[in-house]
Amino acid sequence: MSSRILPPSGPPRVLALAQLANAFGDGAYYVCSALYFTRIVGLSPTQVGFALTLGWALGSVAGVPLGHLADRWGARGTAALLAVATGAAVGSFLFVTSFALFILAACLYTCCQCGLGAARQALLAGLVDKARRTGVRAHLQATVNAGLAVGAALGGLALHLDTRQAYLAVFAMDALSFLASALVLLRLPAVPPSPPVPAGEPALAVLRDRPYALISLLNMIMLLYMPLLSLVIPLWIVQRTAAPSWTVSALLVLNTLSVVLFQVRVARRVTGLGTASRSVRQAGLVMLASCAVFALSAAGSSAWAAGAALLVAACLQVLGEMMHASGAWEVGFDLAPQDRQGQYQGFFGAGTAVARMLGPLLLTTLIITWGPPGWLLLGGLFLLAGSAMGPAVRWAERNRAAASTIVPFRRAPSL
Repeated sequence: MSSRILPPSGPPRVLALAQLANAFGDGAYYVCSALYFTRIVGLSPTQVGFALTLGWALGSVAGVPLGHLADRWGARGTAALLAVATGAAVGSFLFVTSFALFILAACLYTCCQCGLGAARQALLAGLVDKARRTGVRAHLQATVNAGLAVGAALGGLALHLDTRQAYLAVFAMDALSFLASALVLLRLPAVPPSPPVPAGEPALAVLRDRPYALISLLNMIMLLYMPLLSLVIPLWIVQRTAAPSWTVSALLVLNTLSVVLFQVRVARRVTGLGTASRSVRQAGLVMLASCAVFALSAAGSSAWAAGAALLVAACLQVLGEMMHASGAWEVGFDLAPQDRQGQYQGFFGAGTAVARMLGPLLLTTLIITWGPPGWLLLGGLFLLAGSAMGPAVRWAERNRAAASTIVPFRRAPSL
């Protein structure tokens, strides 16, 4: 079992332990945060949604310059510093008493989270050879999901107590978990910083890399599955199907355990850009099938039939999720210059922030309001984005090959 979760010993395992350290706190935070801000602080759901949307919008922009700092200052130190900053941001939630303070704390939290993600990815790229990165990243994903599951159980205890002190304990635990993560990161070998950018070249080269921008956009579309299990599917089950409400928890457990047990196995199929593109394309097809079965779950009045359809759809959804993740990691790492992994990972990772920002509003409108046609339209988006990844990757490869063959013009010495 441990071989399916923890990566091999050495830097990969230390990276996994660093992410596991704050996954416990994050799992509890995700379960409790919305209720804490609405029930205890007294904010309205609209205020919470607005602040988080603004925060993730800023975070999607901040990830690139913060990733660039990881390239220039060294990924290990930058990641540890940003982990401390993220812990401080979580700690600041303890003192939120107004909407204005919540906006400031939320923006600080999301910007630090996006920067931390970019720095961690740059650290992985600097410590793990190219052929093993996707496999190690799959181990990290399995480890994080296991930690989130344990943390969610702790958060559930706080929800059961439903007291201010219980919620504050969860926030304090999450803040401390980031500090623990920073200490673990400092146990890793240092990654040498990148050399200064030559005069005349852009510092943030990723902003001019059009093929990589297209790949990041397609990846962002595929990431729209993120709000499904946490928001859209629970609403769909309660409002549109005859399935019992406890089906929501069953599908969440199914998703988490599937990633823990099978993500590493799925990632083994990805060995290069060709297999990565194929994995993303197949993920789009599987996600289309998943959306179609979710749409069918609303047909009829049988709770057993609805539950069976939801189970099949959830299995297809998590399979597509794992296939997409495996291909996306390979593409994101392999097409980024080694000395600029931080800024490139910050740009690629912005898709997660954008999906968190736009996904809830887009998907609730598309699916809860439109019903089965909305599911089919979402599945069509997944299919188109997955199918377009292969041509986009080939464009990026041609662009990179052309750039590597350009020889700077040198004036011949005068006689």
